[in-house]
Amino acid sequence: MSNNRSGVFIGGFMLGATIGALTGLLVAPRTGRETRQLLKKSADALPELAEDLSTTVQIQADRLSANALKNWDDTLERLREAIASGIEASQRESQTLQRQNPVEVESVATRRVENSDSLTQHQDS
Repeated sequence: MSNNRSGVFIGGFMLGATIGALTGLLVAPRTGRETRQLLKKSADALPELAEDLSTTVQIQADRLSANALKNWDDTLERLREAIASGIEASQRESQTLQRQNPVEVESVATRRVENSDSLTQHQDS
């Protein structure tokens, strides 16, 4: 996250410096010829500045994308673990209930296992 903030800061700093320089040139007490020469130099430097800014933004976007992907993968893994734990707990509870009342609980347990199997197949696809 701090990499993203530093990239935004650098990009903002470069843009602010350019705007400030151009504003300073237009307001400065110089002759028209001197001001035009300075503006021409500044205009000549803009493509390089734009390229630097574009590169900085692209690097920050790549980092942000990589971080988002990693966070998504971590979240997905935790979700899979939670679902697996829930299935295990459900099966243990079903076994406990079957021991207590085998005839009545058997059909409920079968439906739970079938539902969990279809959920697992859906996750894998």
